[in-house]
Amino acid sequence: MTVMTQQIQPHWTAVRPYLSIHTERDYDRAVEQMNGLIDEIGTDENHPMYEFLDTLGTMIHAYEERNYHMPLASGPEVLRYLMAEHDLRQVDLQEVGSQGVVSEILNGKRELNVRQIRALARRFRVSPAVFI
Repeated sequence: MTVMTQQIQPHWTAVRPYLSIHTERDYDRAVEQMNGLIDEIGTDENHPMYEFLDTLGTMIHAYEERNYHMPLASGPEVLRYLMAEHDLRQVDLQEVGSQGVVSEILNGKRELNVRQIRALARRFRVSPAVFI
């Protein structure tokens, strides 16, 4: 047994449940733990547990990439979804343009421009990338 293995092995039993995500149950536990760490650590990169939070986030992301396939959606589809979630009508999106402009976007007759994408990203607090 190497020196490194001898140093790590006694701690691995305690750490392994936090870094092994193989099932949906493991995933749910890891997300709950990560949320607790986020509440405690926030974005404080100097916190002694920050690197653990970062590692746990990486493990969760890898599990999601393997197990949850996100369907591709167009900008208009995302906009339609967000409008439904927020109970909005076309006329409510004045930052995009008139009701007619919004209708053309939703029906694929017009594309969202950069100004509209930025305005929608701010309004819905999402990345502009979701509309591209």
